Amino acid sequence: MEKPPYIPNSDEYGELQRFVEALYASETLVDNLDVQVMAQTFDLPEDLIEIVSMLPSGLYERARIAGQLNSALAAHGWTQRFGTVE
Repeated sequence: MEKPPYIPNSDEYGELQRFVEALYASETLVDNLDVQVMAQTFDLPEDLIEIVSMLPSGLYERARIAGQLNSALAAHGWTQRFGTVE
């Protein structure tokens, strides 16, 4: 994911997108618990762990988890810092 030119240099930009791509590399549905464990394993920054921990319980298709994560990023005002998830 290419960072827009107006975003300050941040290694964290696009990290959540890369996480979601890894999460769904071989699965079509993931459980919330799997997401939480994978987030810890993926060594996401603390702020992104907070975003992931806001997911309600349940099974997630990629589109649903992207919507949930993007909503949490927007609520925190972090979309420019971290990007959004597709």
